[in-house]
Amino acid sequence: MSQWKQIQQLDIKFLEQVDYFYDDNFPMEVRQVLATWIEGQDWETASNHESMAAVLFNNFLIQLERQCSQEQNFLHRHNLKRIYQQLQLKYKTNTLHMATIISSCLREERRIISTASMQEQGPLEKSLQNSEAFERQKNMDNRVAIIRSSVQMMDQTVKYLEDVQDDFDFRYKTLQSRDPAEKNSQCMKQEVLTLQEMLNHLDFKRKEILSKMTDIIKEIDSFVTSQLNPELMDWKRRQQIACIGGPVLTGLDQLQNWFTLTAQSLFQIKRQLDKLGELILKVTYESDPIPIQKPQMEEQVKYLIYHLIKSSFVVEKQPCMPTHPQKPLIIKTQVQFTTKVRLLVKLPEVDYQLKVKTTFDKDLPPGRVNRQFFILTNNTKVMDVEESSNGCLSVEFRHLQLKEKKYPSGTKGNEGPLTVTEELHSLSFEAQFCMQGMNIGLATCSLPLVVISNVSQLPGGWASVMWYNLLTDEPENLAFFSSPPRASWSQLSEVLSWQFSTFAGRGLNKEQLSMLGEKLLGELLCLPHHIYWSKFCKENIPGKPFSFWQWLDSILELIKKHLLPVWIDGYILGFVSKETERALLREKESGTFLLRFSESHLGGITFTWVEQPENGEAKFISVEPYTKNRLSALPFADIIRDYKVIADGTVPESPLKFLYPDMPKDEAFGKHYNSQQNKGKERLLTPPQCSSPEPPMSPGMFDILNEQISPFEIASAVSVL
Repeated sequence: MSQWKQIQQLDIKFLEQVDYFYDDNFPMEVRQVLATWIEGQDWETASNHESMAAVLFNNFLIQLERQCSQEQNFLHRHNLKRIYQQLQLKYKTNTLHMATIISSCLREERRIISTASMQEQGPLEKSLQNSEAFERQKNMDNRVAIIRSSVQMMDQTVKYLEDVQDDFDFRYKTLQSRDPAEKNSQCMKQEVLTLQEMLNHLDFKRKEILSKMTDIIKEIDSFVTSQLNPELMDWKRRQQIACIGGPVLTGLDQLQNWFTLTAQSLFQIKRQLDKLGELILKVTYESDPIPIQKPQMEEQVKYLIYHLIKSSFVVEKQPCMPTHPQKPLIIKTQVQFTTKVRLLVKLPEVDYQLKVKTTFDKDLPPGRVNRQFFILTNNTKVMDVEESSNGCLSVEFRHLQLKEKKYPSGTKGNEGPLTVTEELHSLSFEAQFCMQGMNIGLATCSLPLVVISNVSQLPGGWASVMWYNLLTDEPENLAFFSSPPRASWSQLSEVLSWQFSTFAGRGLNKEQLSMLGEKLLGELLCLPHHIYWSKFCKENIPGKPFSFWQWLDSILELIKKHLLPVWIDGYILGFVSKETERALLREKESGTFLLRFSESHLGGITFTWVEQPENGEAKFISVEPYTKNRLSALPFADIIRDYKVIADGTVPESPLKFLYPDMPKDEAFGKHYNSQQNKGKERLLTPPQCSSPEPPMSPGMFDILNEQISPFEIASAVSVL
């Protein structure tokens, strides 16, 4: 089944996540009509190779034009033509960007499919998608609507008060203009009594309006404090989790709606208070409640506006290099990165020339970091209305670059205990908001960044990003790795599974996670044990020259580049100990094999099969792990298909018959085979006798033999385990 068909069969909550990342940059209509063709292209590779991206873009336009000509529905054909013209104009000079967008969309689809297929959600994901979320948001919608309605009704009340006051003012001035000789007349006395009654009514209405305004202001204050601010904090926490592979981040448009309606209500109350100030210039009296209460109410409203506007200035997209879209918050020096800030208050009266300035490591205390950097490119841009995104006010910095500051000859920067990838930095944003006489300084900052100077530091940097965003919601805790907290296995295992669903399209099941947990914790896995940062990333696995994270990250890279289709199909058990492997294969038919990742090599995969002799115990035979160097030229499915051994001069035959538990080999891997089988030399090696096991062939010896002998036909490094 195609990936797009799998998407269409998901529950509505997952479809809403898919809807989030399809927009004018890559419309869903195109994804629908070109589904099969799009899934057949290598967008991941094209996103890093300009010539390939250009070819794919040209073919993309050809496919879309052909679909337009074949479309029978007039409206659909019209929409496709319009999309064709828009995409052609948008990407004809930036085909890499389009390849990156499509690659990212396909990757997110695989991640969502993987999430939907898991029977249980982890504790982090449950906390982010709890059953109360819908009711909470519905309550906020209702509360904002009530506030908005009350404020608009207050406009009518103020207008009524103005009419009552104008009537009183007119009659009062008319009375003042009359002849003093009539002062004691019965008519004059009656008029004075009427005026007194009107003044009493006016005083009552003024007190009533001020009381209602006070209640509305209190309600807004309560809403902002008890619901809106926590919802914003929850969104920021979900953004952290999305950065490290968690659920797709949604809800910003909804937040903008709440912020905007609340801000509109506050500015409207401010105008109403200004109007009351105008009224007392015409009519006031002793114990008039307006001059007594209005100043304090104005201060409350300004305070609420000030804090609402300041908190509405957010980083919508955290800093990220386009070359590594799945690994935000890692920046390589002198490589372009992008970031985007947004104002969640959408008001037509706002001065839209909001100039945003970005600064790196603003006001960082001396000695906090070993290295210092500055922004090499233009660091100031003007916010604008984004037509394609709910008309929000935003600005995207697309071409930022960092450069390290050089110290004078003979001097060094600060030296500390933290490694390069543990050193955290920050990108700050500042702007000035002006409206209705209010001048508000806006400031926000990115999540902590890791700055690297070499791509070899990328795995360590990503480990730091994961650890930080997993364990803290403090956005400016740049000293985090001075004393990093421990992680529980339940927390860490969920994030590790996300890495596989994000980067490889399929998460890890309980059994696979259990093996990883045992590798980290041993027998302590069954206990509520915590994992130290050093254990996860810095210390080598006992008896190995690499750490746990280096080992796991190398497997992720291997899957992504060489094993992706087989991994997505679920045919790689992957994380299986040798003991478990034997237990699984022991009772199986001869030729049953399974695929697992090497524990002794970085980024290696091996297969083991079982042989059931007529007399005696089952024998288990494995091969030297295949690493990226060997798989770069040999598709793994073809290796499985063509793998043969020879023993005692017999005819070469494949020992691999059934993929565990009992699936015929060709049924499992057939769709991934190349059309041509290997036609190499008929030279094979005789495997060691099962009764006299030998150690596996060394990688160096294998490479020597591999140059001379066809790899498909080598019983390479076969050994009895």
